[in-house]
This record gives sequence, structure tokens and C-alpha cells, in this order.
Amino acid sequence: MTPEEGLTSTTSLGSDWVLGEDGLRHRRAARVIVLDDAGRALLVRGHDADQPDRSWWFTVGGGIDAGETEVEAALRELREEAGLALGPADLQGPVMTRAGIFHFFAETCRQDEVFFLARVDAGHVPVADGWTDVEREVLDELAWLTADELRAQPYEVFPTALPDVIDALAGGWDGTVRHLGTENDDEAVPGA
Repeated sequence: MTPEEGLTSTTSLGSDWVLGEDGLRHRRAARVIVLDDAGRALLVRGHDADQPDRSWWFTVGGGIDAGETEVEAALRELREEAGLALGPADLQGPVMTRAGIFHFFAETCRQDEVFFLARVDAGHVPVADGWTDVEREVLDELAWLTADELRAQPYEVFPTALPDVIDALAGGWDGTVRHLGTENDDEAVPGA
């Protein structure tokens, strides 16, 4: 196999994941911290098809398609994953970045994530009508949670600083981009 073939080899993750020079599947992603006027964040709970007993909460978002800007990807993901139709002026940021390394679909992956902030009125009922077949297989629910509820529930949270970030953003964004660096989401999981 040539190096070029290795960079584009197939995967269960989808075509937006490419094999990087470090040997990990990689993609860029746009995520959105959606806060309502009651101080709750709209979050997704999912699991890995390869590890169905492990479950975690995370923000709405996903891969950036070819030719798509970070903002365009964030807005598309909001429509597809939560039924929220917002425009570019409804996003603030980016408010945070990180590189997440995690095990998913029996592969170790690296996702470079940029996070935006969106504020909506309380009362939006999220819908999963735009979920892909893969998302329907691994996503369990959408829910509005306060930072304290997120801290008190039994599942993992990614990024781990998310409850603190929600608290900080609830009062307004100060214009500072939080750079979380590289986080290994599997470090705290035995056997991962």
C-alpha cells in the first residue's frame, strides 16, 4: 500500500475521517454550545457501537464537509442534529478549541474541534429528524441540562471542562477563546 492509499483507506467512521500521518483517523469538526435563557445547555448523549455500555454527553456538532466553513458546518449540524435553524449572526465565537483523541468504531481517532456559542429561547424541543443512519445507531438522546445537572449525572462528559464552560458562558461571552489543547477522552476509562 502506498502512503497515499493509506491516507484515504476506508473506515466505518465515514469518508470525512482520513488517516493522518500519525496513524490516527482525523477530521476537523464544528461544535455548538447551545444555551437557553434558563441557563441550560442542549446536549447529546451517545455511545460507541464498539463499547455500548459506555455513554457520554457532548455538544451538538460534527465534521466539517469539504468546501464548508466552520460556521457553515456548525449551522448545518444544528439543523441536522437538533432541528435548530439559525443563521451566522446567531453564533458567537469561536469560544473554545480542543483536539479530542478517543476510541470510536474500534479505531483511535483525533478530532480537531472548534466550538461556537448560540443562545436560544427556552422551550425549543430538539428533534432528531436529520440524524444519519450512523447517528441513529450511536446517539441516544438530546436533552437540556444545567451545568449542575451535568456534573451530577452518571455519564462521562466531553470535553470534561464543559460544565465549567457552561457556567462561564451563561453570564455572557467575554471574547476570550478557551484553548483546551489535546485531551485524551479515554484516559479515565479502564481498559480503553
